[in-house]
Amino acid sequence: MRKRVFYTLCLILLFVCSAKAQTANEPLIVRALVIDGDTVPYVVLDEVRAFARHKFKNKRAEIRYTRLVRNVKKVLPYARMCAGEINIINEGLSELTTDKEKKAYLKVKEKELFEKFEQPLRHLTITQGRILIKLIDRETGNTSFELIRTLKGRFSAFIWQGVARLFGSNLKSEYDSEVKDAEIENIILLIDEGLI
Repeated sequence: MRKRVFYTLCLILLFVCSAKAQTANEPLIVRALVIDGDTVPYVVLDEVRAFARHKFKNKRAEIRYTRLVRNVKKVLPYARMCAGEINIINEGLSELTTDKEKKAYLKVKEKELFEKFEQPLRHLTITQGRILIKLIDRETGNTSFELIRTLKGRFSAFIWQGVARLFGSNLKSEYDSEVKDAEIENIILLIDEGLI
């Protein structure tokens, strides 16, 4: 039995090596540039991002960073789903002509969204909610307050802002990838690259 497995593996290895030998002799065709009468191969390489290892001042900073990574990982999918839903709603609204149709459409979409997202979002912590508000701004280009005001009206936006303020959040929070939220931006890049 062992001999058969060994011979089978050797046979597979032989086929793989012969296939590679055949493709190694074939010429590789690439684009070229002519610079001062000299032909130089022109090959476009994939972008490679390099990330420095995160260094922590102390154990407390490491725990804080780990907690932030966990929170961003939990909330980022919701922010991206929100951006997708906003695009779907905007497309649906652009097809409608009268205000009555638009209000009915928004009412139906609001009910669908509440049924889909109310329970999972209720289980977020206050910190995760604050991060979600900022990430919605990052993904959609509009603050949560602006989105509610555009879709539901000023009064509704005012009420939701009041509820958010009760919990110490602000729907008008903007995402600042350069200064305030640079650490969150780096975490999102690492998540997108599959490194976290």
